[in-house]
Amino acid sequence: MRTKICGITSYSDAMDAINAGANALGFVFYEKSPRYITPSDAKKIITQLPPFVEKVGLFVNVDAQVINSYIQESGCTLAQLHFEASDAVYEQLFVPHIKVIRAKEAKDILQYSNEYRLVDAYCEAFGGAGKRLNIEWFNDVDCSKIILAGGLDADNVASLKKYGFYGVDVSSGVEISHGVKDKEKVKDFIANAS
Repeated sequence: MRTKICGITSYSDAMDAINAGANALGFVFYEKSPRYITPSDAKKIITQLPPFVEKVGLFVNVDAQVINSYIQESGCTLAQLHFEASDAVYEQLFVPHIKVIRAKEAKDILQYSNEYRLVDAYCEAFGGAGKRLNIEWFNDVDCSKIILAGGLDADNVASLKKYGFYGVDVSSGVEISHGVKDKEKVKDFIANAS
């Protein structure tokens, strides 16, 4: 499974994740998050990174203009929309993007089944709550276009391999504190997801 380490706030955490084999890094452009980073601070990190690593900007409840400008300013390569955006928002985006399903029940995970999407557990707060989905919902479901998030860590990620997820996304499960990654946990998570 491909791996994304989300909530990156420092160059050293970014490089630790890349050196451990991460396919993508996440930068949280949501001001209420304890992992929030400004587009200009994200750019300072991103301009120093090696090529071939996806840089994902996470957005909550903003319009297409904000998403387009933040992605451009920061140097991110993909926008992750962590909210129920209208069709108009998607139509106005000129940057690559991925939808997030905040699943409350089993049928929710079947939304957008013809596209790559991120599936997270629903909670009132947005992102990084560490709440885990009922994994049984994915029995007999084609998971090849699903990136799973929510409550993952180095101890439980290996058990997901049999479902055939495209990837996994982790934030709080590899942290020392909000926005500060634990190098060994990151390394173990990526090794166990491979």
